[in-house]
Amino acid sequence: MIRILLNAILAGITFLTCLSCADEVIQPLEKDEAYSLQFPSYFPEMTFDASGNPVTKNGVELGRKLFYEGRLSRNNTISCGFCHIQENAFTHHGHTVSHGVDDRIGIRNAPPVQNMAFLKRYMWDGVIHNLNEQPISPITDVNEMDSSMPEVISKLKDDQKYKKLFMAAYGDEHITGDRILKALSQFMASMISADSKYDRVKQGKETFTAEQSQGMALFNQKCASCHSGELFTDESFRNTGMYYNMQFKDAGRYRVTLDQNDWMKFRVPSLRNVEYTAPYMHDGRFYTLEAVLDFYSDHAEDNPNLDPQLKQNGHIGIALNTQEKQFIIAFLKTLSDKAFISNPKFAE
Repeated sequence: MIRILLNAILAGITFLTCLSCADEVIQPLEKDEAYSLQFPSYFPEMTFDASGNPVTKNGVELGRKLFYEGRLSRNNTISCGFCHIQENAFTHHGHTVSHGVDDRIGIRNAPPVQNMAFLKRYMWDGVIHNLNEQPISPITDVNEMDSSMPEVISKLKDDQKYKKLFMAAYGDEHITGDRILKALSQFMASMISADSKYDRVKQGKETFTAEQSQGMALFNQKCASCHSGELFTDESFRNTGMYYNMQFKDAGRYRVTLDQNDWMKFRVPSLRNVEYTAPYMHDGRFYTLEAVLDFYSDHAEDNPNLDPQLKQNGHIGIALNTQEKQFIIAFLKTLSDKAFISNPKFAE
């Protein structure tokens, strides 16, 4: 794990608490400016550390270019955007787990890239705690990009377009691994999703249908103990009764801690844009929201590590009937942010 030295000073970034909107794609400015990260006032406090990585318009634009850059991979074919597709809320639609260089298959479903600036942990097992460090994992993973920072730098250092972008973002043309990672994290920090029907209802601009209101009430009763807050995740690690997948041999948080108590515990994912992010779970085992709820109502497996929330009143899982499931799904679809998945600021 590369520990990035946070040694730059805060450069006048302003955090505005208002709704994110779709602007034109940012072009590099001769004189860089702070990039205003805009989000609703009811969102959680930002965790992104701008003191060592001030978010600027040119930094975000450089990060956007790098996000879609195939040369970050060994064979120049796999970019971040290859596994994180915008129209699917930056997930790898249609693939249970990620596919990388030489069509190698990973072990985990690609999670959405959204509201990263508010999270405390990243990856399904929470191994990374700093957004500035997150990109190093896929870049160096043998099944994803299978590259290294020296290799990436060697490919970009003589590219005139990148020299111009690095000059605009950092004041000189010097391309370093630290600058690459920080630019990518600036772009990811800018990817804020906060314009769903749920948000518009919360702001008093729209109202739920009767079905959506019933779904929200059921969700708060049966799901919100884990999928809590405005990001719809408490970021905890939980064993939800899924069988151990012998193909991928992924035991979740246990792979980080080697603590048997963490066997098959995975980070609770955000449910924002969940309508767009199929397939679901850490290994993409379910292709529909109906299948997910069917699992929780009827197929969760009892085991010593099973989360206590799924062991109540003598029932394993969550007691749900067919109609209740449809109500909950109706509510979950109010978390879809169409503006986010079509915003040109995040496009290639």
